[in-house]
Amino acid sequence: MSSILILGAGRMGAWLVESLCLEHEVGVFDTDKTKLRYLFNSHRFITYDEIKKFKPEMVINAVSLQHTVEAFQEILPYIPDNCILADITSIKTPLREFYLDSGRRFVSTHPMFGPTFANIKQLKDQCAIIIKQSDEEGKKFFRDFYSSFGIKIFEYTFIDHDKTVAYSLSVPFASTMVFAACMKQQEAPGTTFKKHLEIARGLLSEDDFLLSEILFSPYTYDQLDGISKKLEDLKRIIKGKSFEEMRAFLAYLRNNIG
Repeated sequence: MSSILILGAGRMGAWLVESLCLEHEVGVFDTDKTKLRYLFNSHRFITYDEIKKFKPEMVINAVSLQHTVEAFQEILPYIPDNCILADITSIKTPLREFYLDSGRRFVSTHPMFGPTFANIKQLKDQCAIIIKQSDEEGKKFFRDFYSSFGIKIFEYTFIDHDKTVAYSLSVPFASTMVFAACMKQQEAPGTTFKKHLEIARGLLSEDDFLLSEILFSPYTYDQLDGISKKLEDLKRIIKGKSFEEMRAFLAYLRNNIG
């Protein structure tokens, strides 16, 4: 791609600009001019007419999940017909229908890491998902891009992606939220407590809509039901004070985590 437009100059948008600008001509658009202040080696746009003159070959949508489809709809009249649409959203269900209705070439992908917990400067062995139904040229672009960081790449359908997210994000999110809901301030917290607290603070710094959409996935409830059942098992073992049952339960847990 010789020209790429990034929609949204938030944390992931800024990372994309920084990562792509040395090998591609990159433009970045955000309605908040202050977010564009420290983005270098790129064209900084605040109007759609500027984008029309730029003529991007790919648009990577990095705005918040709540506004992803809206941002695409607003930009469509200002980009070439053969421009590939791309997104990096955590939930794919709303995008699937939009792409099918638009008739545009698209590539949908999900880097399974983010600025809150991942070290953006060291991404080796992190994971990313590319949606199988995506345009082949778009898939190749992101395969090459992710591979340059040593990121492990997987291809899923739209539905399989959202099922995977329901497990890999909803389960730890819900567990962390329960910890936060039950937490009491500690004068002398232990190491494990402090690690959990750090994770909780990082999670709750995320956008409310993003957290809600991940938890509202149609595949989340069954995962939470599984957590409830295992918690009931643990409560029963604790109430019965059976060392042998606890030992068996811990062995089951160790086997589960490999």
